[in-house]
Amino acid sequence: MAGLAKRDEENNPTGLSSYYNNKTTIIQEARVFNESPISPRKCRALLTRVVYLLYLGETFGTQEATGLFFGTTKLFQNKDAALRQMVYLAIKELSNTAEDVIMVTSSIQKDMQPNLEVIYRPNAIRALCHIIDPSMVQGTERFFKTAIVDKNPSISSAALVSSYHLYPVSKDVIKRWANEAQEAINSKSSGSSFFGSSPSSYFSLGGSASSQFGAGGSPGPQTVTSTSYITQYHGLGLLYLLRQQDRMAVTKMIQQLGGGKSGAGSSLKNPMALCLLIRYAAKVMDEDPNMQKPMFDLLEGWLRHKSDMVNYEAARVICEMRNVTAAQLTRSITVLQLFLSSPKSLLKFAAIRTLATLAATHPQSVANCNLDMENLINDSNRSVATYAITTLLKTGNEASVDRLMKQITSFMSEISDEFKVIVVDAVRSLCLKFPSKQASILTFLSGTLRDEGNYDFKRAVVEAIFDMIKFISDCKEAALAHLCEFIEDCEYTKLSVRILHLLGAEGPKAKQPSKFIRFIYNRVVLENAVVRAAAVSSLAKFGVSADSKTKKSVGVLLTRCMDDVDDEVRDRAAMYLKAMREPSLAESYLQSDSVFSLSALETKLVAYVKDKEAFQYPFDIKSIPKVSRQQQASEVARPSTLDTIGAPAAKTRAVTPPAPSAAETQSQYQTQLAAVPEFADYGPVLSSSSKPTPLTESETEYVVSCVKHIFKEHVVFQFNVSNTLPDTVLEQVSIVMQATDEINLTEDFIIPQTSLSSATSPGIVYVSFTRLDPEEYTLGSFACTMKFISKEVDPDSGEPEEDGYDDEYPLDEVELGAGGEYIVPNYATFSSEWEKMKAGPSSTETFALSAMESIKAACDSIVEILNMEPLGGSEHPTSTSVHTLQLSGLVTGGGGKVLARARMTYAAGTGVNLELSVRAESDAVCRLVIAAIGG
Repeated sequence: MAGLAKRDEENNPTGLSSYYNNKTTIIQEARVFNESPISPRKCRALLTRVVYLLYLGETFGTQEATGLFFGTTKLFQNKDAALRQMVYLAIKELSNTAEDVIMVTSSIQKDMQPNLEVIYRPNAIRALCHIIDPSMVQGTERFFKTAIVDKNPSISSAALVSSYHLYPVSKDVIKRWANEAQEAINSKSSGSSFFGSSPSSYFSLGGSASSQFGAGGSPGPQTVTSTSYITQYHGLGLLYLLRQQDRMAVTKMIQQLGGGKSGAGSSLKNPMALCLLIRYAAKVMDEDPNMQKPMFDLLEGWLRHKSDMVNYEAARVICEMRNVTAAQLTRSITVLQLFLSSPKSLLKFAAIRTLATLAATHPQSVANCNLDMENLINDSNRSVATYAITTLLKTGNEASVDRLMKQITSFMSEISDEFKVIVVDAVRSLCLKFPSKQASILTFLSGTLRDEGNYDFKRAVVEAIFDMIKFISDCKEAALAHLCEFIEDCEYTKLSVRILHLLGAEGPKAKQPSKFIRFIYNRVVLENAVVRAAAVSSLAKFGVSADSKTKKSVGVLLTRCMDDVDDEVRDRAAMYLKAMREPSLAESYLQSDSVFSLSALETKLVAYVKDKEAFQYPFDIKSIPKVSRQQQASEVARPSTLDTIGAPAAKTRAVTPPAPSAAETQSQYQTQLAAVPEFADYGPVLSSSSKPTPLTESETEYVVSCVKHIFKEHVVFQFNVSNTLPDTVLEQVSIVMQATDEINLTEDFIIPQTSLSSATSPGIVYVSFTRLDPEEYTLGSFACTMKFISKEVDPDSGEPEEDGYDDEYPLDEVELGAGGEYIVPNYATFSSEWEKMKAGPSSTETFALSAMESIKAACDSIVEILNMEPLGGSEHPTSTSVHTLQLSGLVTGGGGKVLARARMTYAAGTGVNLELSVRAESDAVCRLVIAAIGG
């Protein structure tokens, strides 16, 4: 179709092609469908134009699509085979928009009859998959089962692929087709008739239907006999889909189809099917460590398969195994090494790319291929050459660095920006591995900065230089000078801002800081408002850190910035001029090494805006915890838990999502609580537990954990309850809580879980309490019992029986403590903050921690109980007898900052003696921290 469009443009330079393929024109010409007799040639041409428009992204309205759809179905009365194929293609594309498409089901099912020509049945099966209603799948079961085991692979593959796509909407029916899918896999039939050029593209699970047709969109009954056994590929995909929830069944399937250790006995003849089986084996091995040995034996057997595709897939999977050893890698690396000398560029590229990835973790094992990789440096395929040299950079020794750097420089201009980034990343690793070679590496990086390139390439180079400044102190001033030259001609605002920020942080520490000021002030004069504002901030840092002469010069430059046309630049200049005159402001805004946690700030702001009474009180910025700049950098770099959602289902390796951050967890809890009407008047959540507290063992029949939510006047306990018994349903599940001591809370109500089965687990039970004195921080523990009605499940109907019995299940105690409920970690400079809070409320107590066997154990326990931020590395004691632990936290609900200093001594036999000193903004907070340890 792309070829058709190109010819149309060449033959119609005046724009006739645009009119010819105009949606309105096509709809008007659709009357050709009503002609009698039907002209197959005209109808095929018009349908081609319809599908062409849809592939270009054109959208038809519901009425337009419906008209075209039913106009197309009138063509079923014509027996022209090529027209019939085009009709099915148009039906599939229009069915997503048109209405009442299900009315054409009977016409399609006529073409699915076993006694019809082979050319009709595969197309009819694939079209029916698109238009059928989920409730009608069971009625077509006979057609699909017959087609799956058909001796003609084109029909069998069409039915298998259609079953694959129907599975999400009709799982119970498709699961009954497992025997037929297994029979299709074991089928020895090899000859097949395909319409088009490639069996794999024609019947691929994710393939496009357009691959059937040539450029003109008019397919003919061209027959190609194939021995590809493609039915095995599609059958295996469907069979795995049906069994993927049963790990034992998947393992058994892999072992049966694998053919033993040598792989010679495998019934699978299609290389793509074997590659799919290899990926399933890798997934089983990744999820179940007990299966690693038998699956690894299968993988090693596939290394000796006659297909290069299977050899490579097995080698790649072994190289990507978790905790793979050098001994396990030997055979797979040998296979990849053979591919490096293959005449096929595709094999060389695949092998060298896998080795490049492996070199990051096992450079010594990959080093055995260095000689073969050096022969690829001058390969005509520059992609292969790029991976070869970057892999050599990871595996080479210090003596080879200079030679490799020369070779890199010679071909950097010949490769794309994407591969330039790969090279730069390898060079960055190399400079950290061999710091003594920093001069030649820095010369290379500074040279590449002057080359043409996109943003990603330039950013990679800048990041590499940043790492050199951070980890190699000898090259700091030279690297900063190169960055100063780069921002003179930098066209990317983001990079300029980052470099200016680094100059402000590192420039004042240099031997001659004044030489950087000229480059920074040039940005104030020549750049856009964003860069000018960043330059003003950078200048200010020189002003507070330099001598009086330099400080005066910086003051003059900042004063000139007061005349800038941009508000942001003027405001920053005014603020920094004042900060330079007042040391306390300079310490807060220019010299502080802590910043607000951006994720926590975002969560609090969202909750503030959503609160009905939000604008009746000011936003409390003091409630936002602070983090160090290093913590902020890791927080920004950390992927969100949302990043893995929507990953392609075709990826068979397990995708492990990152653990949710504290701010993401708080946001999730707030969303859950906002959906409960009973909590609508409680106001915003001040804090929630940092992680759920387990109240049962993970292997028990009922698994329960608890999360505590603190409101201004209430405390809500959230119990996450899971029922692991498949033959039992729990109804009216509630948690009864009884305080073990007198506590300053009164119970409001319980929100039970109405029904809980193993399929719907987990469920949530809420128990709400009122705080009698919101100014006090209540501590205590509760005895908990889960009460419910237990009902057996009828094995025939799958429904719970009408009669049940009352039952209860004892849970561990729930403790309402200080850390995690009332206190959150907060970064601070301990010495200065401790001195500032000297005149405020304070408290000191001594404790004997006889159960602690070391000072390290005492530090870990105190940090866990109080949930405060350990400062200055004090959580890692250097002495086994005497240590001081410094902690900082933030108390929710307006409690403000709190600092704790724990002085400890340890003596064998007596344990740890602890002197805990607390300084806070209120006496209640001091009592809270002391009580948390004393309790």
